[in-house]
Amino acid sequence: MLTLKAAGLLDVDSGEIIRPGVIRVEGDRIVGVGGSADPSAETLDLGDLILLPGLMDMEVNLLMGGRGENPGLSQVQDDPPTRVLRAVGNARRTLRAGFTTVRNLGLFVKTGGYLLDVALGKAIDAGWIEGPRVVPAGHAITPTGGHLDPTMFAAFMPGVLELTVEEGIANGVDEIRKAVRYQIKHGAQLIKVCCSGGVMSLTGEAGAQHYSDEELRVIVDEAHRRGLRVAAHTHGAEAVKHAVACGIDCIEHGFLMDDEAIAMLVEHDRFLVTTRRLAEAMDVSKAPPVLQAKAAEMFPKARTSIKAAYEAGVKIAVGTDAPAIPHGRNADELVTLVEWGMPPTAVLRAATATAAELINATDRGRLAEGLLADIIGVPGDPLSDITVTQNVKFVMKGGQVYVNKN
Repeated sequence: MLTLKAAGLLDVDSGEIIRPGVIRVEGDRIVGVGGSADPSAETLDLGDLILLPGLMDMEVNLLMGGRGENPGLSQVQDDPPTRVLRAVGNARRTLRAGFTTVRNLGLFVKTGGYLLDVALGKAIDAGWIEGPRVVPAGHAITPTGGHLDPTMFAAFMPGVLELTVEEGIANGVDEIRKAVRYQIKHGAQLIKVCCSGGVMSLTGEAGAQHYSDEELRVIVDEAHRRGLRVAAHTHGAEAVKHAVACGIDCIEHGFLMDDEAIAMLVEHDRFLVTTRRLAEAMDVSKAPPVLQAKAAEMFPKARTSIKAAYEAGVKIAVGTDAPAIPHGRNADELVTLVEWGMPPTAVLRAATATAAELINATDRGRLAEGLLADIIGVPGDPLSDITVTQNVKFVMKGGQVYVNKN
């Protein structure tokens, strides 16, 4: 048994720092919290650090971005092995930033049908490489020309790099059923769907609904019958309302939500994943003028909609949309949320306990006996200075220490 001794630890539920911070770990689990350290037991003294549950990012794409990528050419240059190898570095940076669980939320690249995020998660779980626990979505389900149809981003001519139904391009109920079933068959643990346009869409307004209600209900039906939740890339208020009415479990982004859409999220007990940092940090300077204009209109609305959602009582979970912000800079999202009006306690809960609820994980998200020993240490009180989460000094995942800079 190993005892961690620190200046304090965060009780996520009460929103208080308990001092001192003493946690006993055996194997991959927490077996005791609080009290005093046993001088006869093996003790790791972490000095002035404050211990937190491992943070969680509910929207990343570890197979995209990172060192060596040329975003303008990656669709035609990066084969699946290259993407997986680059993801090794992205996963390592994410874990060492204190994020011990992520949802890899939808491949939208040519893979030949392979679910690269499933393979990445298996390699991490096997201990071959360092990285967070990965909850994979496989390929994002999107209509032809939808926001997550990758040939749309580059405005390719017809016939260039077209994706298959298995790779998520699905139209009509029969193709959609096949696409969803394919992801589930090969290891997806949730389904990602493109419900509306986006900032970088070349095919229409960001808020425009892409799938019909009938098609959305089919996606939900297939996923829910197999016990999986559905996450929907959705910006527009009307698209959010339709997604919620059709049974979508989680809205990604929601920049353009209005009060009615927010009220529906609360009434139906649905989740919202934040991704607000990209509204400040995403570089659109080289994008076509029409996309720059769209970003200039949308990004300011992201600030007001997240504050309104929090004040209304929406279940909020932290997500970054990395690499929209760089892998390893995930905690920047927490800082932005505090700057935009959410209390630090609520933000930390969104990155831990609420995120765990979103993925139906009862074994993480808190520092409590019986839960996974996913524990990080930061150099100060995050309730008074959330920026300490950008400087993680200690990372343990499953009882194994990956970072100890104390």
